Amino acid sequence: MAEPLDVSEFYSATQPEATKKYIMQQVMVRVKDPKVSLDFYIRKLGFHLILHRNFPQYGFSVYFVAYCPKEQIPVSQEDRWNFCMTCPACVELTWNYGSEKEAGMLYNTGNSDTTGVTGEKVRGGFGHLGITVPDVYAACQRFKELGVAIHKSPNGGGMKGLAFIKDPDGYLIEVLPHGPLVTQPFDCNGVAVDGGEGYKDNSKL
Repeated sequence: MAEPLDVSEFYSATQPEATKKYIMQQVMVRVKDPKVSLDFYIRKLGFHLILHRNFPQYGFSVYFVAYCPKEQIPVSQEDRWNFCMTCPACVELTWNYGSEKEAGMLYNTGNSDTTGVTGEKVRGGFGHLGITVPDVYAACQRFKELGVAIHKSPNGGGMKGLAFIKDPDGYLIEVLPHGPLVTQPFDCNGVAVDGGEGYKDNSKL
């Protein structure tokens, strides 16, 4: 077993002066069908659409979604752009025109799936997006009723009280509580808290 990394130097590190106004603004994922993905992120996960931009000359469109007070989102496109660029933790959904007409899953999700590669599975890199909710069990029950794919229910696997769901393109989304991990006797899939299997590294699945 590898020795845990001593990270004390990073906790005490001083932020470079030049970076003090930097913002972690976005992560981008490619989506096959923007209408399906927007329905998922907005109606099922509760994100707001902050901004979209079409680039027909390059053959793609982008859609920025985020959790933020909806009343703060400006009306004009220019103001929306400025708001978006200072809104932390946006997800940029990128649609390449014509992808919605292709059959099957298109994009490798980063978890060792073979989609988009030739030959054998590759070691996964990108793992998942993540959201936090007041009650993981209640959220997952709602997701199941909405037809969302539950990859790991709250009592499944070795780590209890958290879950993983899948978006329409197969990207994993971790569902964590706002506070400490708490458990309930049974989850949305009927798995008992003392059930499930051990930890699995999805980069090797």
